[in-house]
Amino acid sequence: MNRRDTKYLIAYLLPLSAYAAIYIGGIWSFAAIYLGFIVIPVVELFVPQSPENHPQAAEPERARARLFDYLLYFNVPLVYGLVGYYLYTLSQGGLDGYEITGMTCSVGLILGTAGINVAHELGHRADRFERFLAKALLLPALYTHFIIEHNLGHHKHVATPQDPATSRRGELIYTFWFRSVIGGYFSAWRLEAARLERQGKPTLSLHNEMIRFTGLQLAYLATVGWVFGWALVPFAIAVAVFGFLMLESVNYIEHYGLQRRQLDSGRYERVGPQHSWNSDHELGRIFLYELTRHSDHHYKASRKYQILRHQDESPQLPTGYPGAILLSLVPPLWFRVMDKRVAKHNQQVGVN
Repeated sequence: MNRRDTKYLIAYLLPLSAYAAIYIGGIWSFAAIYLGFIVIPVVELFVPQSPENHPQAAEPERARARLFDYLLYFNVPLVYGLVGYYLYTLSQGGLDGYEITGMTCSVGLILGTAGINVAHELGHRADRFERFLAKALLLPALYTHFIIEHNLGHHKHVATPQDPATSRRGELIYTFWFRSVIGGYFSAWRLEAARLERQGKPTLSLHNEMIRFTGLQLAYLATVGWVFGWALVPFAIAVAVFGFLMLESVNYIEHYGLQRRQLDSGRYERVGPQHSWNSDHELGRIFLYELTRHSDHHYKASRKYQILRHQDESPQLPTGYPGAILLSLVPPLWFRVMDKRVAKHNQQVGVN
């Protein structure tokens, strides 16, 4: 790991801005939102994209460098400390409504980034400890089923009608949220039931991870109520909802309108770099631990974030992820910018 790789320390500015939002309050209660959806998109408008890849010969050593892993692990205490600080501050009272709203949005953004996004990276690892950390990060976002549906469902069915996390051309982000959240949850139940059936184990048992996850999430909310007061449970739910809607917003822009060709056999072509929208805007790459190089992640899901590659075949978003999310929240603008890009790309790869 060289000095240039310390750039990933910048990613901690986002959770730290949420801590500042709670500590300072007032108009700064939205601090994480200011950073994530104003500062970063504006900077990305003026900073050139960075499509360079690391030399392939250096990738094995780079993948083994433990500091990249430790940078991810440290998000666990950051996230839990932030949620605890938020709930404690609310329990003390004396806040205006707009401050509560700002703090809730700031903390929710962190649950979607330092929480679910980091869990997404760790959840693809084979190491049991890292997968445990992934589930721990998903818990306060009340989205523990994600590790099942994403790994076994989304990666198999992406860019097909069978995938609830692939947005369709012309689909509103607001309707997509409902379809993806509900569809992903029931998909996780089906996948887990199928796994247990193959193993000859009953679905309605503690062998079922979905049942265990449900119990853990209820226990988490009960702990919030016991420690901070039952009036704070709705706020714990609110930041979780904001967090997983951030994830679903990312899902929306990552695969919008892209399709895999259906072969004569009825199966779909193999997932390739052309089935995800990418962004090489370096600031967004850093803050999201290279999630924006999403094509390579789908092409080789086991690749660690520090060695994800730019793929020339992958379609490119017109802006970074934060800017694209903002654009998607105004559907007429999103469709005007993206639909012609979708049509052109699908024509190039032979999809009607």
